[in-house]
Amino acid sequence: MKIVGANFKDNGKIYSFDANGYDVKENDNIIVETERGLQFAKAVYVKTVDETMVINRLKEVVRIASQLDYEVYKKNEKDAKLALNKAKKISEKLSLNMKFIDSEFTFDRNQLILYFLSDNRVDFRELAKELASIYKTRIELRQIGVRDKAKGISGLGLCGRELCCSCFLSDLDSVTINMAKNQNIALNPNKINGLCGRLLCCLKYEDDLYTYNRKDMPNVGDIVNTIKGDGKVISIDILQRSFRVDVPKEGIIELTLLDDKIK
Repeated sequence: MKIVGANFKDNGKIYSFDANGYDVKENDNIIVETERGLQFAKAVYVKTVDETMVINRLKEVVRIASQLDYEVYKKNEKDAKLALNKAKKISEKLSLNMKFIDSEFTFDRNQLILYFLSDNRVDFRELAKELASIYKTRIELRQIGVRDKAKGISGLGLCGRELCCSCFLSDLDSVTINMAKNQNIALNPNKINGLCGRLLCCLKYEDDLYTYNRKDMPNVGDIVNTIKGDGKVISIDILQRSFRVDVPKEGIIELTLLDDKIK
């Protein structure tokens, strides 16, 4: 069975589709069946798998997109931007606390989806009603978080590179403060928070390695036994699995933990 991995936006989440007999190649534009209706997508990868490995029925590729399909897609993009501006004006008229970020029509225009930020829950029923009367289609208003906003807008991170979420991360995984603690990073908000104000996504990248290397390692302040007597751990190097111990009358010694043994 030939599987096509495709996304609807650059660096967006990748979804799997049944190639449905079409000779789809990487970077081809395709029309696919989704729960929302037909959607214009771009093939990210194509692979062949054993059909028995596919547990759930996949939505199918309807066709490889033609030039006309591409023109329809671009027109939908343009109209969605106009709809976004219209939604902003109506929300202001209704005094709704909403900050609109993005909008999109499904390929067959059966649905208009608008994404917005808000600190609180918003009663947007009147807004949806007015938009539906203008565009004669189903309206979906979706509240998103600040991380999704950063992904859409992009920018440069503390490292000087383009934000990970906007250039290659397709899924925004959960990041916790324990990951920063686990890596011995100073809990300075200016150092561990991204442009979105949330914890840096890259804290998750090496967390498994730090967790593994921390096994059986002492913490700063622990009293450990050494060949020169008991001493207090004053610093640790997690990646090297080494730590420095201040032993009374002996001074500071450095120890390395290898295969659960101290060298």
